[in-house]
Amino acid sequence: MNTSINNDDKINDINNNDLQHNPASDLGQLKRIHLASATLLKWLACSIICGIAVGCIGALFSIVLNCVTAFRSSHDWIIFLLPLSGLIIVLLYHWAGVEKSQGTNLVINAIHSNEEVPIYVAPLIIVSTIITHLFGGSAGREGAALQVGGSIGNFFGRLLKFDDKDTRILIMCGMSACFSALFGTPLAAAIFSMEVISVGVMYYAALVPCVLSALIADGVAGRFGLIHELYNAGDIPALSFIMGAKIVFLGIIFAVISIFFCMGLHKASDLYNRFFSNSYIKILVAGLLVIILRFLFQTTDYLGAGTGVIEESFINSCAWYVFILKIIFTAVTLGGGFKGGEIVPALFVGATLGSFLAPVFGLPIGLCAACGMVSVFCGATNCPLTSLLMSIEMFGLGSVKYCFISISISYLLSGYYSLYHSQKIVYSKYKTTYINRQSH
Repeated sequence: MNTSINNDDKINDINNNDLQHNPASDLGQLKRIHLASATLLKWLACSIICGIAVGCIGALFSIVLNCVTAFRSSHDWIIFLLPLSGLIIVLLYHWAGVEKSQGTNLVINAIHSNEEVPIYVAPLIIVSTIITHLFGGSAGREGAALQVGGSIGNFFGRLLKFDDKDTRILIMCGMSACFSALFGTPLAAAIFSMEVISVGVMYYAALVPCVLSALIADGVAGRFGLIHELYNAGDIPALSFIMGAKIVFLGIIFAVISIFFCMGLHKASDLYNRFFSNSYIKILVAGLLVIILRFLFQTTDYLGAGTGVIEESFINSCAWYVFILKIIFTAVTLGGGFKGGEIVPALFVGATLGSFLAPVFGLPIGLCAACGMVSVFCGATNCPLTSLLMSIEMFGLGSVKYCFISISISYLLSGYYSLYHSQKIVYSKYKTTYINRQSH
């Protein structure tokens, strides 16, 4: 026992001597504390500036989109101008010197390889997305949000003479801020910009600026009076083995549909490029096809973002073909060169698919719509953490266990398909293996 005590005393003496006689260690620790404090102050300032600036732009953009959507809904004839509006979009990009638009892939590439996201991308995508929604194209709005936020973040980075690594963080910061302002899901927005870049690896260095800018932008949007969509998943039954098994089967279906959604959008773009080398002809044909589809199916439900249909899917079970038609309308619109986002259509597809499957599986409609909404989104973007946070912010905690099961299954089984060709799969979904490959 005395030997043990003596040994402990010797160890304590050695540790005390290190603390007393190793000033270099203390100096290094002080330098690290100083660096962390300076970094925190830097990102606090950048988050406030970026959150306010991007939040204001995102809020105004959202207000204008709501106005043009309301105008289109009450003036059905305006869809006949869709082909002409498409020509205007191509002309705008031609004047800006952008012959081939990469869309959100441009922002992802900028973070991967230090490519520039020019500041003129912001007004271009804003105007083009507004035109698409006004005249009846089937598209979302988050594509514009990510490009606007990324271009403004890049602009601030160059203005402040940040190095390439810090500029990347500011790009992600801007993406989070604009996504948050438009969707009202600041936690999901903060994580999305870090998670979507590289599957299996997250840029945690961007955590503080992304979280703060997203929360600030959400607050700014609230000052403009924006009310974001929240959905009621209804009465949530207790989780049991049978209920869990049903959700697993649903997750498998959602994963398959997310693959079809990605393939549909990519194949449509390939077909347009194969048959129409001229961008003006291509978008003109796309506009005419949307008009034909609208009158062929005698509905305007698939024009624009379709948030009204999403809300209805939480209350009443949808027909089996609703999610299929949304995929077709969106593929025809975006593949032909109209501008907008793919995420809201993915949410539409997931919610309406889940709503249709609810009575088939004997589950509450709202719960299935909620699981479908975030699971198809997860399968199409490979962002499980973002999907989980989105489910909490949109539906509350009641459905989170069911959503998490469905999200996990969809993430695993959706393979390496993605809405974004520039997204890298760094680590395998199936093994702890570094693969570093492009998504499909």
